[in-house]
Amino acid sequence: MTRIDAAAGAAASSGRYDRLDALRGIAIVWMALFHFCFDLNYFGFLTPRQHFTVDPFWTLQRTCIVTLFLFCAGVGQAIALEQQQPWSRFWRRWAQIAGCAVLVSIGSYTMFPRSWIFFGVLHGIAVMLIALRLLAPLGRALWPLGALAIALPLLWRHVAFDAPWLAWVGLSAHKPQTEDYVPLLPWLGVMAFGLAAGRWALAHARHLLDGPLPRAANALALLGRWSLSFYMVHQPVLIGLLMAVVALRR
Repeated sequence: MTRIDAAAGAAASSGRYDRLDALRGIAIVWMALFHFCFDLNYFGFLTPRQHFTVDPFWTLQRTCIVTLFLFCAGVGQAIALEQQQPWSRFWRRWAQIAGCAVLVSIGSYTMFPRSWIFFGVLHGIAVMLIALRLLAPLGRALWPLGALAIALPLLWRHVAFDAPWLAWVGLSAHKPQTEDYVPLLPWLGVMAFGLAAGRWALAHARHLLDGPLPRAANALALLGRWSLSFYMVHQPVLIGLLMAVVALRR
C-alpha cells in the first residue's frame, strides 16, 4: 500500500479528513491573529487606533474568516451525511455549539454591555446547522438556494427586520450594535455552498478531502479538530494576558 493509500484509508476509518481539518485550522489561526489585533486595539496598544467595524482592511479579513469557517462547516455536514450520522449524534454536537454560544453571550455582556454578542458566529452556526440538515435533501438545488441566500440581503432590506427579535434573519436596514454579527442571511448561503461542494468532492474528487497532508500542516489539522475548544479558550487567554500587561505597566 502506498503512503497516499494509507493516508486515505486512515481518514476513512477515523471519519476525519485531514485536509478539511487543516483548512479549518487555517481559519482558526487567522481568527486568533485578528482577535489579537482587536484586543491590542481595545487596550490601546495600537496607535493610531484601528476602526475594526468600518476599515475595509479589517472588515474584509473578518468576512474571509467567517466565510472559511462556514464553508468548512458545510463540507463537514456533507461528510456527516455520507457517513449517515444519526440525529442523536448531530444533536449532541449541536448542544455543545449552542451551549458555547450562550457562554459567548454572557462573556461578551460582561465586557461590552451595550454591544454584547446576541447572534455571533456560534449562534449562527447553531441555527444554520439545523436549517442545512433539513435542506440537505434538495441536492443540487443547494447551489441556487445558496446564491439566493447571499443575494437577498444585498438586494432587499427592510426596517421591520430592525426589531431585536428579527435581527438574526439578516434583512435589517441597519446593522445592530454588537461585537459579532453572523445572521442567517447571507451566511446560510455560504454554508449551503460548503455542503454542495462537499457532496460534489465526495462523489467526483475525493482526493481533495482525503489526500495526504504535508508534515508541516499536521499541526493545523490537529488545531482544526479542536476548533470549538480553541475558539472558546483563545479570547479569555489573550484578554487575560493583555490585562496583566496593562496592570504591570501602571
